[in-house]
Amino acid sequence: MAKLQKEIDDFPNNLRLFPLSNVLLLPNGNLPLNIFEPRYIEMVDDALRTDRLIGMIQYAPHAKEGDADLYKIGCAGRITSFEETDDGRYIINLSGLCRFEINDELDTIKPYRQFSVTWDKHHNDLSSQDAYFKNRNAVLDSLKQYFERQNMICDWEVVKQTTDAKLITLLSMICPFSAHEKQALLEADTPCCRADMLFSLLEMEAILDCNLKTDQSKH
Repeated sequence: MAKLQKEIDDFPNNLRLFPLSNVLLLPNGNLPLNIFEPRYIEMVDDALRTDRLIGMIQYAPHAKEGDADLYKIGCAGRITSFEETDDGRYIINLSGLCRFEINDELDTIKPYRQFSVTWDKHHNDLSSQDAYFKNRNAVLDSLKQYFERQNMICDWEVVKQTTDAKLITLLSMICPFSAHEKQALLEADTPCCRADMLFSLLEMEAILDCNLKTDQSKH
């Protein structure tokens, strides 16, 4: 059985990475993934045979030649469930554990990318932290407007019963923000900072949408 990572020292110095744009995993979040590329099927096979860890990280948009093509910070998840399909795919669930910072890319014969990583700056991800909205009602009002503009369907009774901590994580992961905005949410110092940033992004979208409608009405 793979060792559970409960302390920073339990995490490896080298980590297999799955780079995906506009896909965010956060500590205590759950990310379902459909794995179909051969290199990532091999990555899942290797993870299942060892520590079950996969690092999710975003491509850095508009990276210039010679610059790193990945953001520096990602989040490691543990495969907590998996299913093999008849056509050779994996359906897996990653449970977010702890953020990491990439250092050097490893020279490897594996078809997927691996990096040396450090975890120390994010040791608080493994401990219980306060996570709440300063004004939950205002957040939910902004969220309703945001979902309407995005044509997203939501069970609001379930939302009302969901704790702030779970909402902060879930909304940060599922809302269709830009890669840059998702990265900012990932890199927020604390869950409460992430909550403030999430509310600001929802409010900003409302302002931009209002300005767009105003401009359209003038033409």
